[in-house]
Amino acid sequence: MIQIKRTYDPPARGDGRRILVERLWPRGMTKERLAADAWLKEVAPSTKLRKWFDHRVERWAEFQRRYRLELNENRDGWEPILDAADRRTVTLLYSAHDTLHNAAVVLSDYLVERAARRRGRVRHAHRPGRSMSA
Repeated sequence: MIQIKRTYDPPARGDGRRILVERLWPRGMTKERLAADAWLKEVAPSTKLRKWFDHRVERWAEFQRRYRLELNENRDGWEPILDAADRRTVTLLYSAHDTLHNAAVVLSDYLVERAARRRGRVRHAHRPGRSMSA
C-alpha cells in the first residue's frame, strides 16, 4: 500500500517505510521528529517545475501533466518506492499545507498506476474520505 502524509503529522505504527519525497527539507523539522527512513529528493518535481507551480491551484492540472512527464523520465527515482511497497506499507512524506494539490498526491497516483501495470493490484489510500483502490 502507498499512502501520503504531511511531514508535520506524527509518525504512526501503520506508516511502514516513511519516505520524504521533497526536494527541500521541511521547514522547522528535525530528523528525529520527521522519523523518515529515506529522503528521495530525486523523485520530487524539478526546482523549475516546483517554482512555476508555486502551489497555485489554477495551475494544478498542468502541474500534474508536467510532473508526470518528469516521472516518466526518472524511473530510477521512483522504482525503489515501488520495490518497497511490494513488501510493506510505504508512506510518502510531504510538507505542503494543501493536502489535495501537492506533488505527493501526483506521485502516489503515478506509483499506484505503475504498480498495477508491473505486478498487479496495489492498495492505495492517501486522501481523507477517499476509498482504497488500485
